[in-house]
Amino acid sequence: MNRSPLMGKVVAITRAQAQNDGLARLIARAGGEALLLPLFKIVPVASEDAVLRACEHLGDYALAIFVSPNAVAFALPHVRYGIRWPPHLTLAAPGPGTAAALAEHGVGPVLVPQGRHDTEALLALPELQAPAVYGRRAVIFCGEGGRALLAETLAARGASVDVVFCYRRLPLPGTAQRLLQYWRQGRLDALVVTSSTALRYLHSAPQAEMAAVLAEIPLFVSHARIAELAGCLGLHHIIRTAADNTGIAASLCAYNWP
Repeated sequence: MNRSPLMGKVVAITRAQAQNDGLARLIARAGGEALLLPLFKIVPVASEDAVLRACEHLGDYALAIFVSPNAVAFALPHVRYGIRWPPHLTLAAPGPGTAAALAEHGVGPVLVPQGRHDTEALLALPELQAPAVYGRRAVIFCGEGGRALLAETLAARGASVDVVFCYRRLPLPGTAQRLLQYWRQGRLDALVVTSSTALRYLHSAPQAEMAAVLAEIPLFVSHARIAELAGCLGLHHIIRTAADNTGIAASLCAYNWP
């Protein structure tokens, strides 16, 4: 059994900096080198008034959904210290990473889908079906520019939904150029992309060579819709992974490297 399946391989991770450490450690443990190339930085929304109002009135809601660890990081600091968490408030998150972030703030339990960790799996939970949410108020803490599927589906099931944007993504200048530099040096073996936004950003980069990079190197993507987008963009070396760090690392290790 090869204990270093990624020996000599350089894997670029494009997620925001704060989310890269866990995957980078797993890649290093497998003998590879993690190249941290965040495409965006995560910052608060321009006005946090809506976030503050929602956090001050959590007791008005029956359901609170945090879509990502970023949503937790940028929303929960607005909950006043010492406030009693509403006992009737059901918490939900699409994946264990977000649930763990809530637990770090002493908040739980959290409804999390098993197996798949995405919006579709979250919406399949019995607690989010029409009989459970009809006529009840729900709040979704998320980032600007995210999918509307969660809010639209809950509203269609009869819930009154407030969408609260608590963070936004700002492009980091120079990241695409750094990625190209590694590729020109022959030091780029794979690319991990965990959002459709990131893939679109790379594909639209002004550097003409970026198309060659995306066409030539294996692209490890963490969701079916990212894989679908990659196919629509004419990319072929697409490897679908699980959404969590362990699943991404497992796919990297199992890949049939040349």
